[in-house]
Amino acid sequence: MENLYLKYLTSLYQNMCTALQSIEDLMPKVEDGNLKKELSDQYTNYDIISRECEMIGKSEDIDLKDNTLFEKIKLWSSIKMTTIMDKSTRHIAEMMLLGTVMGLIQCIKDLSDYKGVSTELDDLCQKILDMEEENYQKLKNFLG
Repeated sequence: MENLYLKYLTSLYQNMCTALQSIEDLMPKVEDGNLKKELSDQYTNYDIISRECEMIGKSEDIDLKDNTLFEKIKLWSSIKMTTIMDKSTRHIAEMMLLGTVMGLIQCIKDLSDYKGVSTELDDLCQKILDMEEENYQKLKNFLG
């Protein structure tokens, strides 16, 4: 059970780390003030939850692992490549929406894969899921 707890917590943490890195990598490309504000707000929320994961990890004497260097470079280069030709608000919102959907999918899979492992982590995962759904609704507005 403990190994599943570690995997669950790590999955939640890495989900947040990916979102944080994506926003950090995209923010310098954003010209629209409203989108910049939205991404800044999302960054704050992702950061809060990543810190919650870290605190849970510390309380359980778990050393959480961030995404690997390869995964970080892959994400960074993907963002760089896709924004070379198109830095429009619509395109950046679309990229964030795709990432948000990936985060939603991961949460749904985690809730299923780690059912019964920890109600505390289920609650945290549901919090992430709710936040991702809210982010999705807000980001859709930047497509038009």
